[in-house]
Formats: sequence, C-alpha cells, structure tokens
Amino acid sequence: MAELALVVVAATLVNNLTMVQSLGVGSLIRGTQRLDDAVAVSLATGAVIMTTAAATLPLERYVLLPLDVPYLRLIAFALTVVFAARGLATAIRRLGSSTRTARVDADLLTANGAVLGVALLNVTAGRSFIAAACYAFGAALGFGLVLVLFAGIPERLARADVPGPFRGHAITFVTAGIVSLAFLGFAGFARL
Repeated sequence: MAELALVVVAATLVNNLTMVQSLGVGSLIRGTQRLDDAVAVSLATGAVIMTTAAATLPLERYVLLPLDVPYLRLIAFALTVVFAARGLATAIRRLGSSTRTARVDADLLTANGAVLGVALLNVTAGRSFIAAACYAFGAALGFGLVLVLFAGIPERLARADVPGPFRGHAITFVTAGIVSLAFLGFAGFARL
C-alpha cells in the first residue's frame, strides 16, 4: 500500500507531467483565466487520463502483444484517447448545462499530450493494472494542480508592472519555467 502511495506522490510532484516531463503544456499555455474553468478542465482531463489508462493496459497486454503488433500501439492508444474524450464530452453535454459544455472541449482533451503520455508511460514501465491506475490518478492530480495554479496567474499579472517584451505568452513561459524549477525541487523524494 505504501508503494502505491509513493507512485501517486511521485506522479503528482516528482514526475509531474506538465512541469517536469513537458506533456500537456498546450493546455497550460492555452489555460483558463478563471479558477472554476480550470477545475472543470482538470476534472475532465483527469477522467480521460484515468479512462485511457484503464483501457490501454488491457489493450496492450491482451490484443497488441498476442497478435504481435506492438508497432500499432501509438495508433491504438490515440484512438482510445479519441473515444474516451468524445465519450466524456458527450456525457457532459447530455448531463450538464451549456456552461459546463463550453468549459470542456473534446478537441482540447483529445489533443492533450498528457493523456496519451500517461498511457504510453504506463505500458513502457510495465506496471500492473493497480499501479498503472495509481500512476494515472497521480498524473491527473499533478496536471490539475498545475492548471489550477496557473489559473490565478493572469489575474496577478494584470496588476503587475510587466515589461513590454514580456507581456502575453512570454511571461507565461517565464512563469512556467520558474514553477518547473520548483517542481524539480521534489526530485529524489520518491522514485518510480
């Protein structure tokens, strides 16, 4: 049990997908201006990460490897991500209101590199199903943490005196670099 907890902590802080491994940076840069939008996108992305991780491990072990076609892994996993993202977007559209639908875009979820990255990292690491689910949960927590942290930055930067050349996306990249260095401070805390 302690080992699974370390997998979650390591995926959340030590090997954070966005800040350390540079997966899902597009969602961060495109990010949201409001906290509730960031939470909605984080929850939707987390659900797609968990669904994809749960679906791709059996797909790899019981379909691709027995058929001796591991070279189709990327295509099969990408299709799994598309189906998971479209399914979640459809479920949100049917169950939720139009404001929630505006926040969670299926194309944004599909194009998120963190979702496919978790599936590929789980398979290449050879994790068990439970360990892969714990890693996916930790990765979703880490992605959500970073997205929520970055949701408040534009509001604070609007009040700050930022030099002209650094306004816009430039200051976002500088801030992301500084936060990435902060996440590197967790290196050595837990290893996967």
